[in-house]
Amino acid sequence: MKDLLKKITKGNVLPSHSTGQNFYAPSGPHLLKYSPVDQEPIGHFGYCSENEYTQVVEKAQQAFAYWKNVPAPKRGEYIRQYRQKLAQHKQALGELVSYEMGKSLQEGLGEVQEMIDICDFAVGLSRQLYGLQMHSERPAHRMFEQWHPLGIVGIISAFNFPVAVWAWNAAIAWVCGNVCIWKPSEKTPFTAMACQSLFAEVMQENRLPEGLSSVILSDAALGKTMATDTRIALLSATGSVRMGKSVAQTVAARLGKYLLELGGNNAIIVSKEADIKQAVPAIVFGAVGTCGQRCTSTRRLIVHKSIYSDLKDRLVSAFQQLKIGDPLDSQNHVGPLIDEEAVSHFLSAIESAKAQGGKLILGGKRLDRKGCYVSPALIEAHKQMPILKQETFAPLLYLIEYENLEEAIEIQNSVPQGLSSALFSLNIRETEYFLSTQGSDCGIANVNIGTSGAEIGGAFGGEKETGGGRESGSDAWKAYMRRQTCTINYGTDMPLAQGIQFNLEEE
Repeated sequence: MKDLLKKITKGNVLPSHSTGQNFYAPSGPHLLKYSPVDQEPIGHFGYCSENEYTQVVEKAQQAFAYWKNVPAPKRGEYIRQYRQKLAQHKQALGELVSYEMGKSLQEGLGEVQEMIDICDFAVGLSRQLYGLQMHSERPAHRMFEQWHPLGIVGIISAFNFPVAVWAWNAAIAWVCGNVCIWKPSEKTPFTAMACQSLFAEVMQENRLPEGLSSVILSDAALGKTMATDTRIALLSATGSVRMGKSVAQTVAARLGKYLLELGGNNAIIVSKEADIKQAVPAIVFGAVGTCGQRCTSTRRLIVHKSIYSDLKDRLVSAFQQLKIGDPLDSQNHVGPLIDEEAVSHFLSAIESAKAQGGKLILGGKRLDRKGCYVSPALIEAHKQMPILKQETFAPLLYLIEYENLEEAIEIQNSVPQGLSSALFSLNIRETEYFLSTQGSDCGIANVNIGTSGAEIGGAFGGEKETGGGRESGSDAWKAYMRRQTCTINYGTDMPLAQGIQFNLEEE
C-alpha cells in the first residue's frame, strides 16, 4: 500500500487532476485527508480549478477523436492490459481501499476483484456490440441498427465504493469508444489516483493519447459544473437522492443523458418456511458489511410472526459475536464509518427511531477508541414508523413482524427507494409470487440470498428514488452508446413506407 501511495504522490501531495500520462500539481490550497480507521493523515491533495477542468475536457475531446476510430476489439485489448495491472496490484490497492474508506480488507480486495471482473466483461463485449437486423416492408431494402460512441462520459462516484463503481462505468464506456472524466468523492481521492496511475501506465506503454481517462479532484461544486457542461454526453452519478435529483434536472435541461445510482432502503423478508440457519449470515453481512455503508445494505428485516422471536434471538447472538476494529486486521468483521458526520447521523437515527416507538435491542453506541467506530444496532420497529422510509447510511437494522406474504411485500414496497430486495423461503409459490408483477418493485430481487453484493454479469440498478439507471453487465452497455437505425435501398425503385404514393412525371 505504501509503495502504491509513493507511486501516485510527489512530496506526499496528490495531484489535483490527471489527463492520463500527466499528473498535474494542485494550483490551489492543499487539503489533508485522514483515514477513518485511525484518524491518521494519509496525505495532502488539491482541488482542480475550473480553469484546469477546461483543460481536462479539451484533452478528452482530442482523445475521443482518436479513440472512437480504434476498432472495438483493439480497445478491448488495452482494457485487458489494464486488467493485468489491477491483478498485479490487487493486494496493495485493496489495502488502500480498506484504509482510505474503512471497509474490511476482504471487502477492499473484493472491490478490486470487481474491477478485474468488469474488465474481463468489457474485453468479451469488445467483440459483441451487436445491432439488430430487421425485415423491411419495402422490397429490395435492408434495415438494421448500429451503435456509436457518445463522446465524453463523466463519472461522479461515491466514497463507499471508491473504485469499483467507477470501473463499472469506465470499462464499459471505454470499450464502447468513449473517453472518461472521473470525479471521485473528495473523501476517497487516493484510491482514485491509484487507479488512474495504473491506467496511465497502459496508456504510456501503448502510446495512447492523453485524455482517454481523466481524474479531477474537487468538491460538489465541480460536479455541478459537469452537469451543466454540454460537452459531456453522458453523466453517470452515484450518490444521494438529493444529489441525483439535482443532476437529473440540470442535465435534462440541456437534453443531455444521465445515469443515476442513488439511495437504497433494502429489505429482506424471512418466511416461516425459510431456512433460518441459511438466512442469518446473509442478514448480518447485509446489515454490517462496509459498516452499513452500501447502497445495497439491508436496512429492514421483515419477519413472519411465527419465527420472529427465534430469529431475533439468533441475530442478537450473531451481532454479539461481531469483532469491530481495524479493517486491515482480517480477524475483524466491521470497520469504521467514513467520518464524524456519518457517526452523528447514525446516533441521530437511533434517537429518532426510539422517539417513534422503536425499541433498541442492542448496539447503537459510539465506541471509545480512535476512529469512527460504532456498534451495529438492532431495533424492533413497527411498520408505521416514518423513519423506516429513510435511508441511514450506517449499520442499523430494523426488525418488523408480518402476518402474510402480501403484507410483507406491501411493507417492503412502501418506501420511496427501490434498489435491492430479498426473500428467504423454501416455498416455490412464495418465491414465484415475490418475483411476479405483484411482488418486489425493486431493480434487484433475490431469493435465498441477501440484498448486498452483486455480480458484474447482471445489470445493476433500481427503481423509484434509486434513479432507474443500470450499470455493469447484461445490456447496460447500450446506455453508453447512441443507437442509429439504417435503411439501404439496393433496388432500382423508390417505394415509400406505409405504401405512400408520391409520383412525379418523368421529364
